Amino acid sequence: MSDPVSALNNASFDAGIATLRERGPVGMITLRGDLSSKPVQKAVKAASGLAMPQQRQCLTIGENSIAWMSPDELLIVCPYAEAASLLADIQGRLANEHALAVNVSDARAVFEVSGPNAREVMAKLAPVDLAPSQFTPEMFRRTRIAQVAAAFWMPADDVFHVVCFRSVAQYVFDALSIAAQPGSEVDVF
Repeated sequence: MSDPVSALNNASFDAGIATLRERGPVGMITLRGDLSSKPVQKAVKAASGLAMPQQRQCLTIGENSIAWMSPDELLIVCPYAEAASLLADIQGRLANEHALAVNVSDARAVFEVSGPNAREVMAKLAPVDLAPSQFTPEMFRRTRIAQVAAAFWMPADDVFHVVCFRSVAQYVFDALSIAAQPGSEVDVF
């Protein structure tokens, strides 16, 4: 088995108002099914140690996150090396359920935007109210970053994780880098 290669070879930018970095290979599993089903809920809890997230929520413990993507879809985030075994466990637990679990790790890129101006950088690119009273840690949005589909959440104050398709990783990184240029503060927050 070959070593995983991230979309942008761990690109980073730290010369601006926020620090950007590609997080490298990250394990991601898309799970589709009836999220109110007890077997689905038990499979999610067993696989991640996390409860089922509520609408527009992402729960995180360590390197594991579970994000609500839609009424019948979750994104399970884990260390890359654990994705295959986690997927097998989920599929085994849901063998008798109408559900779909797929490893999408190599189809996505994940970035981290951090620092006291991270919220400002994200607000320049996403049509989401990112006021501190409106978007807090554990909230999750599936939206756009500039012109491409993306999703993001805050695992902690002043830190955003951004997920996009691997095919647009360079575009997203460039857009984030431009939004984080030195002297580009607008002091909205």
